[in-house]
Amino acid sequence: MDASRRGPGDISAPGRVAEEGEGISAHELALAARNHGLPLEALRYDVTPPGLHYLLVHYDIPAADPDRWRLTVGGRVPHPLDLDVAALRARPSVTRRVTLECAGNGRALLTPRPVSQPWLVEAVGTAEWTGVPLAALLAETGTAEEAAEVVFTGADHGVERGVEQDYRRSLPLTTAADPARDVLVAYAMNGAPLPPQHGSPLRLVVPGWYGMAHVKWLRDITVTGSPFTGFQQSVAYRLRRTADEPGEPVTLIAPRALMVPPGFPDFMSRTRVVRPGPVPLTGRAWSGHGPVTRVEISEDGGAAWTDAVLDRDPAHPWAWSAWHATWTATPGLRHLAVRATDAAGNVQPLTEPWNRGGFANNGVQRVEVLCAPDASDRRPDGA
Repeated sequence: MDASRRGPGDISAPGRVAEEGEGISAHELALAARNHGLPLEALRYDVTPPGLHYLLVHYDIPAADPDRWRLTVGGRVPHPLDLDVAALRARPSVTRRVTLECAGNGRALLTPRPVSQPWLVEAVGTAEWTGVPLAALLAETGTAEEAAEVVFTGADHGVERGVEQDYRRSLPLTTAADPARDVLVAYAMNGAPLPPQHGSPLRLVVPGWYGMAHVKWLRDITVTGSPFTGFQQSVAYRLRRTADEPGEPVTLIAPRALMVPPGFPDFMSRTRVVRPGPVPLTGRAWSGHGPVTRVEISEDGGAAWTDAVLDRDPAHPWAWSAWHATWTATPGLRHLAVRATDAAGNVQPLTEPWNRGGFANNGVQRVEVLCAPDASDRRPDGA
């Protein structure tokens, strides 16, 4: 035991970038074991089953008793609220299908690698969230003339980079109080009470924003007259290329398309195997900047592109869209890629945009596929 460790700063490492050739650490593996991504074959579901939806828990899953839970709404408001879950459920509710993506999705693919939760591309999921519109709660409380932001506090508590904290994030009042933004205080996921790992009994859902904004285990909403400067707002989730710059905040989800890997996989490498001839390709695409308007596929790693068919559903503007195409496979090793373009003109880049936190990386997905003309189930020597 190291007796010199006396405070949070002694056990919590600063943010850093991996050295050249440095492998994934035991700490990163422990994070990866606690937090899981979506198996890409589950992209076949319009709505992700809760157990397959991506998960990121910053600290611990709190011990939450829904029958005793309270949500307070206060700060710069003339009529504060103190509600239990039953009182919240008694208010008019809505259900919205929303795609959530972790801001660090793709981090482990960057070079050099930011040291944190080592996501590949699977940190995503789509669920139907039921709850009370935040705009309706803020209309009920009213807001003071000087109100500027709304701060959300979760019950999860821990230490990050030496800072002891509850998990807190804020939204501009213009976003939080806008009925058209569909921000929810949610109590149900896919028609059932929230599972513990997804924020039971209450969580925030902010359509179009990366997952850091969707505060789980929500217990307090505070309207403030000045910008929130807490750790998760002003230190974490900033786009920085150097350690000493303030950076830009992470907000809306950048466009991304993902493919259901075709064929069947090798156990270790996950390289796919297909037979020659027509191969159906399917997947999903989404963006927080507006609807996806185009999906393209490539069989040569991005040198040439062809359009896929995009199946948009106007009934679910905050959810991913399905796409499909047919690829004619010929023998050999191929490198499939897929990219999305949204209505704002944003296109997925071929090269991942690098920043020290590994945030908002939306480089194109690449899938290695072996087209094998003849395959047999051979036992390896010595098996």
